[in-house]
Amino acid sequence: MLPLVYEELRRLAARRLASERQGHTLQPTALVHEAWLRISGSAERHWNGRQHFFAAAAEAMRRILVDHARRRRAAKRGAGVERLDLDEVDIAAPAPDDQLLAVDEAVAKFERVDARKAELVKLRYFVGLSFEEVAAVLGIAVPTAKQWWAYARAWLRVEIAGSGAPGPPGEL
Repeated sequence: MLPLVYEELRRLAARRLASERQGHTLQPTALVHEAWLRISGSAERHWNGRQHFFAAAAEAMRRILVDHARRRRAAKRGAGVERLDLDEVDIAAPAPDDQLLAVDEAVAKFERVDARKAELVKLRYFVGLSFEEVAAVLGIAVPTAKQWWAYARAWLRVEIAGSGAPGPPGEL
């Protein structure tokens, strides 16, 4: 049946897309194919003539265009993105160069004292992983990761303050 109605469906699709915004990403051929899949999906469908078939095809095309528009609008508004409370997230943010270098030097010294806790600092401060993520990477419990972080922060603050380097950034 498709070869018999294909060109007419394509003209219908082109007419539908002509009223869409400039630069629409859906092409008439793709619209025809998607509509055909929707209307021919059930073997139990019976068409009461040509008008009934093309009315169903037009409705299928309309729904495809509406669904396409909704997906684009949702994507613009961050659909599917996990929402997080920023007060509960430690974000890896670039620090001024001198602070970053001071932290790096202090972490290098701390690594000689306690390599596992230094690794935690690298993952938290430089990569921005959460406690849960750090715990999974290091194979420790989340409360242990929090304890190690508190200890490491205190050690690093003392080290940075004693080195005469600019004070550690607030997130450390």
